[in-house]
Amino acid sequence: MRTWRVGTFSMGASLLLLGIFLLFSRVIGLDLSNVMMSWWPAILVVLGAEILIYLILSKQEKHFLKYDFLSIFFIGLLGTVGIAFVIFNSTGLLGKVQEVMAREERTSELPGFDYKLDSSVKRVVVRTVDYPLTIEGTSENAVSMFGTYRAQTAKRNKLISKTEDYIYANQKGDTLYLNVKSLPSEMGPFDSYSTIAATILVPKDVTVEIIGNENPITLKPREIMNDWSVNGASSLVVQVGKNSDLKISAAGVQDVQGKDGAWKVTEEKPDAQGNYSGFKNATYQKGEGKHLLSIANTSNVSLNIEE
Repeated sequence: MRTWRVGTFSMGASLLLLGIFLLFSRVIGLDLSNVMMSWWPAILVVLGAEILIYLILSKQEKHFLKYDFLSIFFIGLLGTVGIAFVIFNSTGLLGKVQEVMAREERTSELPGFDYKLDSSVKRVVVRTVDYPLTIEGTSENAVSMFGTYRAQTAKRNKLISKTEDYIYANQKGDTLYLNVKSLPSEMGPFDSYSTIAATILVPKDVTVEIIGNENPITLKPREIMNDWSVNGASSLVVQVGKNSDLKISAAGVQDVQGKDGAWKVTEEKPDAQGNYSGFKNATYQKGEGKHLLSIANTSNVSLNIEE
């Protein structure tokens, strides 16, 4: 009488098939997750074949049936892993995990943005968002934006492929509206990080209004030929050209910095209860002050003067 240990043959065949699959995955470059999802049904085939073989042999001679519980447990464990891969793949979690594992932090160039202005445009409104921005005056009759962005992305993904991904331009009447967009991001356990370091060039002979949205801004108006304004920046650095003819008026700021004696600061008067708000007004003038740079609702203003 022979003893038949159910599970021993299945475990050996399963290990053999798994080894073959993994070997071919290394040779031809198969994805391990795809191997695990496609391999595990072979366990059922092997286990079923073993039962059929036992039934055939049991008719020819008498067999004593015995279960190899360790082998059966190992087969069940392999099958459970395979089923788990399938479930994760069907819910999209497996693809998300693969994407996160393939991420790397890269710095790439922004696609160049250029918008030619016609004679009807007299005003440019810039709305910033989420990251620092540098705005400079230029003698060209066009608005342009360039720079780099840093993001955590998979190697095969390109976060920004066209200008519409990071800026939107819309002309209404004599005003050009520029809305800088937030970069795509993910929330939750798979959140990603991205930021932009960019510069916007605007003609120095048009009126410029900048909406800060509590973001840091560096302003380089150079020799502007019209009035500019900044509202709602978290902090503002102003670099004034040596040939500038302008007046800077900062209202309701907490702190102003720059060359000693450059700012004329006026402390705000206390209220009826004698309390001070901590805000102050400050002005700076270079030349005759022909053009005005107005600053409002900005905590910190730093002034750099070219010699």
